[in-house]
Amino acid sequence: MADADAMTYGSYLRLDRLLTSQEPRTGSHDELLFVIIHQVYELWFKQILHEAELFQRRLEDGNSGGALHTARRINKILKTVVGQLDVLETMTPRQFASFRGELGTSSGFQSEQFREIEAVMGRREFPASDLRDDERLRVAVARPSLFDSLLHYLAGKGHPVPAEALERDTRSPWRPDPAVQKMLLGVYADERGPEAQVCESLVDLDEGVQEWRYRHVKMVERTIGAKVGTGGSAGADYLRSTLFSPAFPDLWEVRSQTEGAPDEG
Repeated sequence: MADADAMTYGSYLRLDRLLTSQEPRTGSHDELLFVIIHQVYELWFKQILHEAELFQRRLEDGNSGGALHTARRINKILKTVVGQLDVLETMTPRQFASFRGELGTSSGFQSEQFREIEAVMGRREFPASDLRDDERLRVAVARPSLFDSLLHYLAGKGHPVPAEALERDTRSPWRPDPAVQKMLLGVYADERGPEAQVCESLVDLDEGVQEWRYRHVKMVERTIGAKVGTGGSAGADYLRSTLFSPAFPDLWEVRSQTEGAPDEG
């Protein structure tokens, strides 16, 4: 790495590597766009994982302001990720078909970083082959999820989080818990308080990932219709099956249990 006096814009950003890492396999004009969009996705996924680590650390340290700041950044990134689909959707089905055959068995479902994001958010049930071949995913599945960190944060703020929830085996999938929901209702009683705002930041995160999934489904339908995906997946049908499955179900369930505030006289 060059010293500070010799540093340039190009050397700092390693543009020599970055701008030569796109290697389209055909002469199709649109393949370069496809490659760049997906490389940028992976860069944003890397940043989301970087921020999520800090988010959990700040939650476990009881740092409300820091946690909120980091959550807002993650949610802004998710909005950007969703917005990139607008660019990808300028590609017509015929334009995609001009190079699709060269993708072989590659598929977005093979993204190791997105699987890791899912694990950070609490997913624990992955195909055995994914867990066997992906060391980072195995580590992510074994450590506490974002919701586990939230529960420890709330306990540290004096909320009556059930001991069973705090001491659970975090390698197991989280199951909705009425006792935790009752505790969350108490948190939301002060809806302007920092703890309620931190809870809402996780709802924003959950909604952001679901929004990306929905837009991804519509993009796939728009581009390949009902065809089988490049990785042998069921394409849009598979993606639809992942919709409306929240990572933090208790934070959504308490909305059905919340009563209106009394009128101010």
